[in-house]
Amino acid sequence: MGSQENDRAILEEGLLQNESNGLYTGDGSVDFHGNPVLKQNTGNWKACPFILGNEGCERLAYYGISTNLVTYLTNKLHQGNVSAARNVTTWQGTCYLTPLIGAILADAYWGRYWTIATFSTIYFIGMCTLTLSASVPALKPAECVGFMCPPASAAQYIVFFLGLYLIALGTGGIKPCVSSFGADQFDDTDPAERVKKGSFFNWFYFSINIGALISSSFLVWIQDNAGWGLGFGIPALFMGLAIVSFFSGTKLYRFQKPGGSPITRMCQVLVASFHKRNVKIPGDSNLLYEVQDKISAIEGSRKLEHSNELKCLDKAAVISDAELKSGDFSNPWKLCTVTQVEEFKILIRMFPIWATGIVFSAVYAQMSTLFVEQGTMLDTTIGSFRIPPASLSTFDVVSVIFWVPVYDRFIVPMARKVTGNGRGFTEIQRMGIGLFISILCMSAAALVEINRLELARELNLVHKPEAVPLSILWQIPQYFLLGAAEVFTFIGQLEFFYDQSPDAMRSLCSALSLLTTALGNYLSSFILTIVTYLTTRNGQPGWIPDNLNEGHLDFFFWLLAALSFFNLLLYIVCAKRYRPKKAS
Repeated sequence: MGSQENDRAILEEGLLQNESNGLYTGDGSVDFHGNPVLKQNTGNWKACPFILGNEGCERLAYYGISTNLVTYLTNKLHQGNVSAARNVTTWQGTCYLTPLIGAILADAYWGRYWTIATFSTIYFIGMCTLTLSASVPALKPAECVGFMCPPASAAQYIVFFLGLYLIALGTGGIKPCVSSFGADQFDDTDPAERVKKGSFFNWFYFSINIGALISSSFLVWIQDNAGWGLGFGIPALFMGLAIVSFFSGTKLYRFQKPGGSPITRMCQVLVASFHKRNVKIPGDSNLLYEVQDKISAIEGSRKLEHSNELKCLDKAAVISDAELKSGDFSNPWKLCTVTQVEEFKILIRMFPIWATGIVFSAVYAQMSTLFVEQGTMLDTTIGSFRIPPASLSTFDVVSVIFWVPVYDRFIVPMARKVTGNGRGFTEIQRMGIGLFISILCMSAAALVEINRLELARELNLVHKPEAVPLSILWQIPQYFLLGAAEVFTFIGQLEFFYDQSPDAMRSLCSALSLLTTALGNYLSSFILTIVTYLTTRNGQPGWIPDNLNEGHLDFFFWLLAALSFFNLLLYIVCAKRYRPKKAS
């Protein structure tokens, strides 16, 4: 107890110093040793290159595996199209589900720095295991002989998927923490640094796509032409560099202390409000319980202003007669602060916005699965050069790299004149535009597939598993539109879930935003399973057979376009009802 009081005294002293001379941060951040930090010596853009370098290398490693994974599963592990697509989306979904583990550990116990460091090591071990599975002869599946492709052994499957899911676990401590840790380097109480924080998110996503660009072009070519051992080994090397880059900036970082388990705090609100379910809520919200200190009772969190929604939860902050007489307000399972109640309210208010991101993520999942399988049935040659189908995702990355500066330099200034908003669009508006563009993306993919199937019928290739003489470059529009949708939706989500989340729940809220990607991948797998079941009855080949010339992949793309349209309508309704948080 004494240690907590000392920490609080130090933090309040730092806040006072910041107000008086502006030398210290005012958001409660500390240095590596737990002391208040001087602005000019830490954080800001001085610390960000190490974080951006870590993210760029880690994303290069991740996309070096995921971009062409469906090809490895079909060509090396000899899986069918549906099975391979399902395995990829399930693994990718897991990569975006494990961040819940890392987020809880970061917010409650370890802090973002040590969570990133620990899980990066697990990630690196997984990369090395995967490299061994593709390099050691005994661990590699046998090559096909003609049309005879012997299945991989149980041991080969185990080693391969062990490495794959160690990577999935490793991402759990990195994805929810790196963007938040980078944003922590900018003081929320300093208007100048808040502006720089908005720029950080754009550069953060830019670094992600630089890594993805190298993976989808250079690494895909290495995997298809120089072998998978080298193709997996290079990403493992870059993951090692990511760890080195991260540790190199330790002295410059600003740290936010973990505020205790957010899950526990939410449970306390539920228990306390249920315990006082018969208590009347006072008409004046100032009568609800809140600590009188300058900062809130939650470590690393500012106070939150009371809101009028979800008033049933306010009962957790009502001071009972017994508590008033005893003067004992120390049991959080019976009495919670307004800030603690508002934390829970914020998560509930964010939920509808969060849920509408799932369908968008299902659309995004097609880039590394069915878009690649569609590309294998198109003409991949330009002169004497053959384009690996997975490398078409380069155009998604190029689109992102193109749209980020265009958005910053041109769209925002024009939008600012119309909306009057300093950022051009609010995060809500930005995400909505991305959802609309995703409909155009799936429509473009469906139109390409319609033309491909018509050509297959004209050339009598329906029952032959051969590519049609239609250039793979016709896929560029769907990738380019998907990249534009990313810039609006994914970067908008990064800003939304950081800015709108409670201070002590930022890792958790980042993980929840990533969870939409996990659920989107699982939704894609689920839709694939249902569609395959319904369309292959009575001996029919189905929409997505191993020979796509016999199927109707265009129907599947139109289905996703329709789901995206209805999802946009739901999003508009939810966005109109959303009320942003207010911190005091």
